[in-house]
Amino acid sequence: MRWGLIGATVFVLAGCEDDAAVKQTEERIRTVDLARVEELIEQDLEKHRAGVVKAASRLKPGFNVSDPAQRESQMRVALRILQQPKRGIDEFVASPMSFLAVLDVDGVVIARDRSPDRMKGQDYKERFSVVQEALGGSTATGLGEFFAEDPSEPSSWSILFAAPAVEGSRVVGIVLAGIPLSRLAQRLSRQLRVEQAQGDPVWVYLYKGDRVFHWDTPPLIDELVPSAERRAKVLAASPSGYTDKVRLQGELEAYGVFPIRLLGPDVGTVIFRSP
Repeated sequence: MRWGLIGATVFVLAGCEDDAAVKQTEERIRTVDLARVEELIEQDLEKHRAGVVKAASRLKPGFNVSDPAQRESQMRVALRILQQPKRGIDEFVASPMSFLAVLDVDGVVIARDRSPDRMKGQDYKERFSVVQEALGGSTATGLGEFFAEDPSEPSSWSILFAAPAVEGSRVVGIVLAGIPLSRLAQRLSRQLRVEQAQGDPVWVYLYKGDRVFHWDTPPLIDELVPSAERRAKVLAASPSGYTDKVRLQGELEAYGVFPIRLLGPDVGTVIFRSP
C-alpha cells in the first residue's frame, strides 16, 4: 500500500513538472520567440528594400542597351554579380531570396539571375501591384503568388521588392527581388536555433490563409501544425494569437500561432518549441 501511494505521488509530481515546463515554454514562445521572429522579418524587409534601390541605381545603364539579346545577356551577368561577396550588394549576400530580376518599362521581365529563365518575357505589370507602383516611380513591397510549371503542383507565395531605375524624371526599368515564404520560414528556424544557448529545438512555420509554408522541418512536427480551420477558430476569439500544447510520441510540445500583420492581413507564424 505504501509503495502504491509513493508511486502515485511520483506520477502526480512528474505531471505537475511537465505542466509547469510547458507553461514556461509557452510563455517563452509568446514573449521571446515571437518578438525575435518579428524583428528578423522587419530586418529582412528593410534590408531588401535598400538592396533593390541600390541594384536599380547600379543597373540603370544596362536598361539603355538597345540590342535586346545583348541587354538580356549583360543584365543576367550583372544580376549574378550583385549577389557576390565584395563585388555585389551587401544586402543581397546570404539572402533567402530566390530570384533577382529586371523588367522593362512595360513590366515585362528582361532577365533573371539564372538559366534556364522561365521568367523571361512574362508580364508582371498586371500580376503584381508592386511592379505597378515601381513603374510609377515608387519603391514597393508586397506579396505575390507564383504558379508551378506543373499545374498539379501547388503555387508558392513570395515577398516581392520592386524599385524603379530612374534617369532624370523617367523610369527606364525595374529591379524585382523575391523571398519565398518557405525560405523565410527556414531562415527563421535556423536563426532561432543558432541563438539558443541550450540548443533547444525550435521550428518556425509561416502561413497565408489556409496555406502553410516551411522548409527542412521534421515531418513529425509538420503533422502537428494546426489546421486552417483550427487557426481561424481560435484566432477569431484571440486575434493577437494563442499558445497551446500537443503530444509528439508521448512527449509534450508547445506551440504558438500569431498573426504577422507586417506581411499581410492573412499572414502569420506557427512556432514550435520543446519544453
